[in-house]
Amino acid sequence: MENLRAAIIGLGFVGRAHLEALRRLGVSVEGVLGTSIERTEEACRALNLDHAYKSLKELSRDKSVDVVHVCTPNYVHFDQCKTLLEAGKHVMCEKPLAMDSKESAALVKVAAKNKRAAAVSYNLRYYPLCQQARSMVESGAIGEPRLVQGGFLQDWLFYPTDWNWRLEPNLGGELRAVSDIGTHWLDLTTWITGRKVTELCADLATVIPFRKRPRGRVETFQQKKDGAFDEVKISTDDYAAVLLRLEGSVRGAVTVSQVSAGRKCRLWFEIDGSKASLAWEAENPNVLWIGHRSEPNGSLIKDPSLLSQAARGYAAYPGGHAEGYPDTFVQLFKDFYGYVAAGNFAAQPTFPTFETGHEEMVLCDAIAESAKKRKWVTVRD
Repeated sequence: MENLRAAIIGLGFVGRAHLEALRRLGVSVEGVLGTSIERTEEACRALNLDHAYKSLKELSRDKSVDVVHVCTPNYVHFDQCKTLLEAGKHVMCEKPLAMDSKESAALVKVAAKNKRAAAVSYNLRYYPLCQQARSMVESGAIGEPRLVQGGFLQDWLFYPTDWNWRLEPNLGGELRAVSDIGTHWLDLTTWITGRKVTELCADLATVIPFRKRPRGRVETFQQKKDGAFDEVKISTDDYAAVLLRLEGSVRGAVTVSQVSAGRKCRLWFEIDGSKASLAWEAENPNVLWIGHRSEPNGSLIKDPSLLSQAARGYAAYPGGHAEGYPDTFVQLFKDFYGYVAAGNFAAQPTFPTFETGHEEMVLCDAIAESAKKRKWVTVRD
């Protein structure tokens, strides 16, 4: 792993999270590519990086780079990933993988044709207690899963003056809250239960129909306090509620919102089985609740010595030492770079792949169709 070299496209919040995790793993980051050479050079100075790439073509031709992390807006994912894969690079792409399922299906084929490792950053799987929850479901500790419920609530787009590129369909896609954070929840819960969604019924809402777009650049999770604004009509979803039917007669429901005051990153799930229940939330990630009918409920505090053998390797610190969001990137990248270093691309990956990203785009298609038709729809395979 230490011999692999990386580059990053995108210099915002998540690009810097990728950089920090790679440095913790000892992966050499050769350089970055931003939206302009000026911003790229400024970032190189600030982040102590050597090379500011001038273009995607220059980066794709750099033979010293093995893996490229794509941390850019959704609308450029397809072209960037396709170019990099065809140039022989392995790719770690931020979610969602593409603007629609046609693009994501094409990327799956490009990765397979070029025999490259291709991953999507569904990093929330890599909280130690999410790994533990999956292990407990697989081992039968909660019996047969019956119900899956939860949500992902945020407030960073709560005010009409809040703005981000994700609000614009030509940059982020027709769905916003669903594709941005809803796919995180869907990926996490279907992965933990080992069951895919087969049918769904969705309700979407644009709670704030008009927003004030600032004239100038605004970083993700940041507000622009002053300056001129343009009033813009919004069509993407602030909110979604989705009823789910999963394989094995499992029923579920999820609520997604980016306009819930006080909720910064409240992803939570509960999985109710025939023997016991499990519940977890991202704002308190070092505790897994275990529910019982005929004995006291329990709380499993993150501690490698108490986790299953399958989950133990994803907890880097001893019990009593909290692990959080930045650590999930480290564990995801450790899986991915270990796979790349092994060189056997016919082996089954343990990380979320482009196939995973495509499955999430298919779910987004079904959610959009269901909301439009106001009816249950079957998720296409």
